[in-house]
Amino acid sequence: MTGVERFIFASSSSVYGASKTVPFSEDEHLTQTLSPYGATKVAGEFLCSTYSHMYDMRVVALRYFTVYGPRQRPDLAIHQFTRRIYAGQPIDQFGDGSTRRDYTYIDDVIQGTMAALQYLELGDGPIRISLAVQYVDHNTIQLDFKNPDDHRFLQAFCARHGLYFSRPGNGICHYLHVERFARPGQTLIGADSHTTSSGAVGMIAIGAGGLEVAVALAGQPFQMETPKVVGVELRGRLSPWVQAKDVILELLRRRGVRGGLGRIFEFHGEGVAALDVAQRSTICNMGAELGATTTVFPSDERTREWLKAQRREEAWQPFSADAGASYDEVEVIDLPKLEPLIAKPTSPGNVVPVREVAGTKVDQVCVGSSVNSGYADLAIVAAVLRDRALPPGVVLTVTPGSRQILETLARSGVYRDLILAGARMLEPSCGPCVGMGQAPGTGMVSVRTFNRNFPGRSGTPGDQVYLCSPATAAATALRGVITDPRDLGDSEPELRPAAANPEADDRQIVAPPPAAEASRIEIPRGPNIQPPPRQEALPADLSGRVLIVVGDDISTGDLSPDGAEVMAFRSNVPAMARFVFRRVDPEFAARAQQWQGGFIVAGHNYGQGSSREHAALAPKYLGVKAVVAKSFARIHRRNLIAQGILPLTRPEDDGGFARQGDLWAIPGVRGALERGDRKLRARNLDRGGELEVSANFSQREREVLLSGGLLAHLRSGGNSLSVTLGQSGAVDQGSPITDPIPQEEIR
Repeated sequence: MTGVERFIFASSSSVYGASKTVPFSEDEHLTQTLSPYGATKVAGEFLCSTYSHMYDMRVVALRYFTVYGPRQRPDLAIHQFTRRIYAGQPIDQFGDGSTRRDYTYIDDVIQGTMAALQYLELGDGPIRISLAVQYVDHNTIQLDFKNPDDHRFLQAFCARHGLYFSRPGNGICHYLHVERFARPGQTLIGADSHTTSSGAVGMIAIGAGGLEVAVALAGQPFQMETPKVVGVELRGRLSPWVQAKDVILELLRRRGVRGGLGRIFEFHGEGVAALDVAQRSTICNMGAELGATTTVFPSDERTREWLKAQRREEAWQPFSADAGASYDEVEVIDLPKLEPLIAKPTSPGNVVPVREVAGTKVDQVCVGSSVNSGYADLAIVAAVLRDRALPPGVVLTVTPGSRQILETLARSGVYRDLILAGARMLEPSCGPCVGMGQAPGTGMVSVRTFNRNFPGRSGTPGDQVYLCSPATAAATALRGVITDPRDLGDSEPELRPAAANPEADDRQIVAPPPAAEASRIEIPRGPNIQPPPRQEALPADLSGRVLIVVGDDISTGDLSPDGAEVMAFRSNVPAMARFVFRRVDPEFAARAQQWQGGFIVAGHNYGQGSSREHAALAPKYLGVKAVVAKSFARIHRRNLIAQGILPLTRPEDDGGFARQGDLWAIPGVRGALERGDRKLRARNLDRGGELEVSANFSQREREVLLSGGLLAHLRSGGNSLSVTLGQSGAVDQGSPITDPIPQEEIR
């Protein structure tokens, strides 16, 4: 078995017992029995961890998780760790067996307040899952009343509805979650694209939109089609000064930011044992930059070491792939042959060896934050700079991943080394990774250990941000120019030893009160907290002007910008909508309102990056009716559907059919979706002609779109967003390296 397959069986039997029944919704129960060879089946339903990246609110919740339709290939063995997690039996073949629950989580203001508001539209009762945790980690600057109002709202919401609440400054959701909650053999759905970090301990951890997590909290299942599984074999050990960051940068160098669409990356091989959980977390975190559904490592003795240090050894159980397991695709990485790598502006996929850009003058170095914020990551920077001072023209910032890491830095002496060298020490929060302070100056070069360097993400227009490992960042900070760390000597410096102290995290995680007390809690709403746009049924026809034509790799940060100024409005969609496409076209919002909405036309990988649903909510408020793109990032495509915006795919070459300002009509769209038609025709009413566009939706996706969005669909008595019959996620998203699946293979 592959690791995923093994995960499926053990997660349903070893963890919760082989025959346990759990409630599925208010008026029904769904049960199943899983076989150790469930990968041969068509569909499986699992209770899963749901982690929702909600703007200063992260939630960990137990929820149902359903995956449909793994592509059956007779030439592939069914022994991957990943497929064991995902595949199971068709729902109509379930016997008296069991379903299993794990977790969800949500982060703060990025999605939190809005997800909570959408949850309240489904009712005012307690969450219908076993565990949920809300993290506050993005909007922590509190420039005015907006952030503290959101935090007060979220804490009261958690107390009333049964969620744990991680206080501001306690840590970044995906790092803190690996420390305190992630467990081998479980599944996690989170409203943060970097939910994937928890794959480091042998979880299947998948990012989702805030509304989908809110719906899971309300007792509805999260469902998706089974991705392909890419086996990544690691051989040997890393050389001195080469780090885990270089492993994931190597995959990005090979595949780019679209090479993971519709795929799970499962790591195996002798080299896995040479990486500890913190190193694995770095790789899993940035699997999101590949566009991957998730990334996962086996659970082994290194996992056990981590859990023991976190005083959670009882959570450990082994999971790994069988020897000789087969995969849909294969990558092999010889760790001793890797060299330090760096991603140049303005994409995580723009990767070259550090030596190619060595000598570039640097003004700022930032380490920690969303990735590479563990103790060893920061301690190596301190060791390189110990008893030295930064060059006069270099600013260094350090952001620990959690309060536990901050306390360990202070206790070990690493904190002292850093401040004496001149580092600016920041609180455990997302901070400069999402443009929340520490923006580089005009024309300045910033070298960061972060995961994304999309244009303007730092908060500075025209920014020049490079991404690298902590070792490369340390060497660069020391010399003031981009430096291959191997130039510092043959061996790395020794790190100050220190033991973990999980209590530092746990003291700042507030448990919900007893039910009787919770029911009396009032949830205060400040003036910036406004309800989401109303969802209305899809009309018979669509018409409107082309509001904008954009190219490839538009990020959700282009649609819902980062930075303290804009993110403060994440609880207020009408105010947030003013900033849509601000970097690309500052006049977009005014034009969309003047033209009363219309269509967005885009290239490949539309909506890459963050899972923030505001990238769909704000365009919806402006009247966007459909996005016509060559391909879509997975999470954003689901967010568009959840908000009632049609994601349609267009041909590679449309002959210049789309121009900004053209008046388009897509007649009969409602009837086409009701019939299950997969082709629609867009008519150019100004210049003439027609363009055939694809509408590759599952039955339930069509039902959600016909209702006008997921909330409207649920209020009308429908089921949650899912896939049933249909092509693979990679094909629906237009993955450039995925061949269409023959119709006879679609289950």
